[in-house]
Amino acid sequence: MTRHRLSAIKSFSMPVAAAMVFWLAEVMAGHASENPDILWHIVHERCTIKPDGQGTAPCEETNIRAGYAVLKDHTGPAQYLLIPTQRVTGMEDPAIIKKDAPDYFAYAWKQTERVNRHLAHPLPMDDMTLAINSAYGRTQNQLHIHVDCIRPDVKVALHWARPQLGTKWVALSLNGHGYRARLLPVLSGARPFQLLATDMADPAGEMGQHTLVIAGMAQADGRPGFVLLDDRIDLQHGDHASGEELQDHTCQIQNFP
Repeated sequence: MTRHRLSAIKSFSMPVAAAMVFWLAEVMAGHASENPDILWHIVHERCTIKPDGQGTAPCEETNIRAGYAVLKDHTGPAQYLLIPTQRVTGMEDPAIIKKDAPDYFAYAWKQTERVNRHLAHPLPMDDMTLAINSAYGRTQNQLHIHVDCIRPDVKVALHWARPQLGTKWVALSLNGHGYRARLLPVLSGARPFQLLATDMADPAGEMGQHTLVIAGMAQADGRPGFVLLDDRIDLQHGDHASGEELQDHTCQIQNFP
């Protein structure tokens, strides 16, 4: 969820529902969120309460052993959120770069199958994206990865940039913001959080300033692959490092041949 867009999610316990009503009222009044912990309350109080680990509504899946829950976002016809079942605030949380941290991005990519179930016809992986916003570009203080369609103009931009992309970071301009891009032949085990942190002198102080986006992108030989995108905040120029801006929650890409 970006700082400028909040998603309405239903099926809360009564205390959380009351907080949600206040939250949405504040948003409609043009104010910042007064409760940045709504997602944590949903997952912690509703989705992980069964002792067998199967979870319950409103989450569609809860995998306590792997450490994540999956929630349908009400913004758009197909968007999902992957959320840790443990308290993890976001990009700045040191837990995400530990060696034994759950492979959140790999788990999130599997949810693209859920996205496709809500569309008129299944889309190829090149039309799918994952995004996590920076600490400056979000409203919720519980890590959540947005799973949804790519913006058509972003897909075109990545197509034209493809010959310049490799396993090292390359500068790109997307949506008027300065991103870096690098290719990943596989996502499972690639550990994007750790890849980003290795470039930093002070990950604890710098990670929260970044957003990460992953889009499907075929390799040169035609095999499936991915492109990893990174942007850093530039508040002077209005860039809050919200990689969600590269997604299209209306999924217009499904209308293109």
